[in-house]
Amino acid sequence: MGQSKPSADQGLVEYAVDRVLDETNTDTKILVLARQDGHLDSFPIWIGSAEGHAIKLALDTTLTPRPMSHDLIKSFMEHLNVTVRRVVIADVKNSTYYATVYLENNGVERTVDARPSDAISLALRTRAPIYVTQDVVARRNTAHLESWLAKQDVKHGGKQEEVRES
Repeated sequence: MGQSKPSADQGLVEYAVDRVLDETNTDTKILVLARQDGHLDSFPIWIGSAEGHAIKLALDTTLTPRPMSHDLIKSFMEHLNVTVRRVVIADVKNSTYYATVYLENNGVERTVDARPSDAISLALRTRAPIYVTQDVVARRNTAHLESWLAKQDVKHGGKQEEVRES
């Protein structure tokens, strides 16, 4: 864990999980974040099926018979008096996003590197805000999502389907 404070010029944009979509051709999920400052903007992240399932469980506030990994991490944090302050998608390299989880314990803020799907899954469980840096927003590529959604619109008569996982 590193010690870090976000700089004022970092330019964070708040997003929230909008939905998790099924990408059947590749057995992956598309996590769609929606901008929270009034601008109509979606931020897609392709994630694994298991990671999508974990996020879907958190969105639906589904209780599982035994703790899932993110629930276990949350439990450890509560016992150790550690709070998730925010999650930031802070970088993109070779079409891979990188996230940072900002934690606080006894007035000291520290950061932990994480995959965006894990960071977001934890943020949902701890009700922490999710941010994307303006730099990452500017450098993202939504062409794949827009073409995928257009295909879904044609397939489903203009209706977009949300993933329904058992």
